[in-house]
Amino acid sequence: MSRKYFTKMENESADEMVFGQTKHPVKMGLDQVMGGGEVVPNIKVAPAEGSETSIDGLVATCKNIAFAACDRAAAIGLPAIQIEQEHVQQQSISKEASAKTTAVQWEQLEQLHDKYGTKVSLMSTVADMREEENGLRGSDLDVAMDESFEACAENGASMLCVETIGGKVVSDYGISRGDARAILYGIGVLGSIDMEYMWTKIVDIAKRNNITPGGDTDCAQANTAMFLAGGLTSKNVSHTIAAVARAIAGARSLVAVECGATGPTKDCGYENPIVKSIASVPICAEGKNATCAHSDLMGNLTAAVCDVWSNESVYNREEMGGPTPGVWLQSLGYECALMNTATQIGTAKELRDTYVLADKYRDPQGVILAYDNAYKIGEAITAEGENIYLRARAAAIKAMNLINEAVDQKRILLTRFERDTLDSTMKTYEQLPDDTDKFVKTCIKRYGRKVKEHDPSQYEL
Repeated sequence: MSRKYFTKMENESADEMVFGQTKHPVKMGLDQVMGGGEVVPNIKVAPAEGSETSIDGLVATCKNIAFAACDRAAAIGLPAIQIEQEHVQQQSISKEASAKTTAVQWEQLEQLHDKYGTKVSLMSTVADMREEENGLRGSDLDVAMDESFEACAENGASMLCVETIGGKVVSDYGISRGDARAILYGIGVLGSIDMEYMWTKIVDIAKRNNITPGGDTDCAQANTAMFLAGGLTSKNVSHTIAAVARAIAGARSLVAVECGATGPTKDCGYENPIVKSIASVPICAEGKNATCAHSDLMGNLTAAVCDVWSNESVYNREEMGGPTPGVWLQSLGYECALMNTATQIGTAKELRDTYVLADKYRDPQGVILAYDNAYKIGEAITAEGENIYLRARAAAIKAMNLINEAVDQKRILLTRFERDTLDSTMKTYEQLPDDTDKFVKTCIKRYGRKVKEHDPSQYEL
C-alpha cells in the first residue's frame, strides 16, 4: 500500500477532539469498537524482562497474568477490556514464543467474552530489537521481528503495534548534549524514514491476516527526553527541549497512519494527541494510572482525548511484590467509567477541559500536548505537505511559539536555563536551510563523524 500523506486536518477544529470519539472508529477483536463513543481500558500483561528463561515458562506466566486480568474484569463488571502483550524479552521475539504466548492470552479473552459478553481485544506489541550499527534493514533481528509479527497475527492478535528505534543513536546524542539539530535530524528525518520502512511491512502483515495495524510511539526518543527532563526540580535535560522533541515526534509517529495504520495507536506515545488532531484515529494513552512506570507532569492531561486508557505496567508486578494485573485493571476501569459516563450525560467536553487544565501550565510539555495546542501543531505539520524535514521543523517552531505565548500570558514561568535553551533552539531552527537535501547532507557529515553508530545507508541516504 502506498503512503498517503496528510496535507489537511481530518478534524475541522480542536473542539472536535474528545475522549472516546473519532471520525474513524476501528472495529476489532470481539464486538469491540475503538473511538466509537467509549473509552476502553488497556492492561499490559508481559512478564518482567528476564523473569522467565524458557518459552514454556514464558507461556505459563502470560497465561496466568491474562487469567488474573480477565477474572478481575468479570468480577467488577467491566463491559470491555483490551489486553496488551509487549514481546519485550529476547526469547519472546521468535515465531514459537510469539505464537504460543499470543494464543494463550487470546484463549483467556475468548472465554471472558463467551461467558460474560465482555467486549475484548488483544494488542500485540513486538519490541524493536534492531541496532543501527548492526543493520536496521535485513538484519537477523529485523527478520526475527517480522516473524514475530506474523506469529502474533496468526494466533489471535487483534492488532499489531511497535516502538520503532530508527534515528535513536543520533537523537540520544542530541538530547544528552542539548543539540537541537541532532534532535530534528534523529527524530524528524531518520525516525520518519525508518517508520515508513517498518510500517509498510507491518500493515501488509496485518491486512493479510485480517487484523488491525495499530500504531507506533516515539518511546525510544521523545520519551527519553521526557524521562531525562524529569520533574520540576530536575535539570538533566531542558523541559523545553523535551517539549520540542515531542512536537517533532508528532510528525514522526503520524507516518504509521500514513502507511495504513488505523489506530488505536500505542499508549506510551505522548505525542498521540497531535496524531489524533490530524488523522482523527483512535489513540491509546497513559497517565495518572501509569505512575508505576512513568514520572511525568501530565497525568490528567493525557486522558483528555484518549480512546483507550492504559496503565503501562509492562510486567507482572505480583512477581516483584507489587499489585497484581487485576488491581491495575480495576483502577483503569474506574477511570474509563468516569469518562464514559460523562459522554452519556453530555458532560464529556467539560471533563476533557478539566483534565487539561489540571496539567496544561505545569510544564512546557503540557502546554504543547493540550488538545487545543496539539491541534495547532497538527496544522503546522500538514501545511508542509509531504516534506518530512520541513514538517518536523514546523512542528518544533510552532511548539516553541506556543510555549512563548503561555509565558507572555503569565500562564507558565521559565527558569533562566529553560529560557536560554528555548531561545537558542528557536534561533537554531529558524536559521536552518529550507532545502532538505542541504540539511541532510550537513547532518550526515556532522553526525557521521560524531556518532559512530550512525549509518546513513540504513535510511537509504
